[in-house]
Amino acid sequence: MQCTPYREAVSARLDGEAPGLPPGELDAHLDACPGCAAWARQAELVTRRARLAAAPAVPDLTAAVLTALPRELPGTAAAARARLVTAALRLALLAVGVAQAAAAWPALVAGTGAMSAPVHMAHETGAWGLATAAALLAVAAAPRLATGALPFLGTLVATLAVLTVADLRAGHVDAGRAAAHLLLLAGAALVAALAWRGRRRRALPALGRERVPA
Repeated sequence: MQCTPYREAVSARLDGEAPGLPPGELDAHLDACPGCAAWARQAELVTRRARLAAAPAVPDLTAAVLTALPRELPGTAAAARARLVTAALRLALLAVGVAQAAAAWPALVAGTGAMSAPVHMAHETGAWGLATAAALLAVAAAPRLATGALPFLGTLVATLAVLTVADLRAGHVDAGRAAAHLLLLAGAALVAALAWRGRRRRALPALGRERVPA
């Protein structure tokens, strides 16, 4: 007699499924076949152990998940403060950009600046000042441009700072002219702040999308 159909029926019955055989026929076979009876007892024991076995320990991922979530969620007080700080930085940068353009304009129109210089040199200086003002105003209008403008502004400010200090020591420039460069320094600092905040804001959602290790 083939025992395979009966053992399949026993397995189905243990799983709560229809055995596919009349119950009386299956029980009669188990009474008459010691091998299938032993197999049924063993299968019942294995099934019981599997169902009553303790669940594997699952690590608590609450802290990791909360850490990976963006902290500046829409509608939260932190997000409102962040928007307020960004708006203040943009307004300050707008003011610096306007002031920088106003300082550069006389050299472009009259061909003279705070120091006596050839007309074309004054025009070049005015053009640089106006271009810098345009960069500051562009970042104030669109803060996403801060990262791209920072290398230019940072290089200009660093070079100008070194040269100004050297010229002050040598007596080639007066303190008033040197102090005018503080406007450009303030603008570069504001652009750097906006670039840093934009990079941090982009990094948080990316962190939230990372898969948390089990």
